[in-house]
Amino acid sequence: MIYASCSRLGFIHWLQGHLIPCPFKYLTGIDCPGCGFQRSVVALIQGDFQKSFFLYPAAIPLILFFIYGIADVIFKLDTDKAVVKKTIFMINGSIVLISYVIKMWHLYNHVAY
Repeated sequence: MIYASCSRLGFIHWLQGHLIPCPFKYLTGIDCPGCGFQRSVVALIQGDFQKSFFLYPAAIPLILFFIYGIADVIFKLDTDKAVVKKTIFMINGSIVLISYVIKMWHLYNHVAY
């Protein structure tokens, strides 16, 4: 038990030190719509769902969509027209877009004044 916890903490520490930098933010100085996803996943691994949601609200739905996609390839869960996948994709896209607009509005609303 103690070894597993230490190993997990070591992995999380290593993961936090090896996050992939965002090229869009590097070039423009502005967060991209995906900025925060990696930190959100690290928070999920640590079991902090609230922090994960605040870092990137779309992380959990995107992970669930990815898992559903894998299950669909294996078990053929969706119809021929892929109605479920398209619906989930649109919901995830909306969550990403809305959270990005809110993030940018808060960022630039405070800068403007």
